[in-house]
Amino acid sequence: MSEQNAAAASRNRRGDSGEYWQALSERRLIIPQCLSCGETYFYPRPFCPFCMSDDIAWVSASGKGTVYSFTTSARAPQFKVPAMVTLDEGPTLMTAIEGIDPASVFIGQKVEVVFAELADGTVVPVFAPVAASVADGKSVD
Repeated sequence: MSEQNAAAASRNRRGDSGEYWQALSERRLIIPQCLSCGETYFYPRPFCPFCMSDDIAWVSASGKGTVYSFTTSARAPQFKVPAMVTLDEGPTLMTAIEGIDPASVFIGQKVEVVFAELADGTVVPVFAPVAASVADGKSVD
């Protein structure tokens, strides 16, 4: 990671997302939940995008989800399969799929969080397929 990219990443770990980045450094995935309407959401912000309440808390996410969308990038330096993953709790995260041949990834595939450490020490959530969804090539419920 270049010094410029590392500086930008450091700036993005302040403010409303500080607890999120701290949890990731401990290899835990947390998401905001509105205490007024009960909705979970992502990206971190100081108010609920559903009811506009500022009564929010961080809750542990199961780390399980489904591939909503993806692409492949043979030229990417690290993450070859950028993806959108919808967590079982509801929010959709921009992430990457790891631990599988890119040609084997499919929409609807069940995945679970694993954590990748970048060159600057930043921990980010990436996802790997649940074994059963790789074995038969289709989603498992």
